[in-house]
Amino acid sequence: MPTQACKAWAVQLQESHSVTIAMSCAIVGLSRSAYYYQPKLPDDSVIMSVLSAITDKHLRWGFPKCFNRIRKLGYK
Repeated sequence: MPTQACKAWAVQLQESHSVTIAMSCAIVGLSRSAYYYQPKLPDDSVIMSVLSAITDKHLRWGFPKCFNRIRKLGYK
């Protein structure tokens, strides 16, 4: 079962039955660390533009070579 659905059920349990977060997570089968997890979405627009420039210049390069070139340029 997806974590988002479990988290929604846990929140619904807390609101409707006034149980603790730990109890609602245990009932739903979700760990508390998964309950509190906030995904970190990095902004990859810089990497995408660098990759586009590299692939426009070197049409025959594959992914490993482009990846290594991006790393050598100092991007992580």
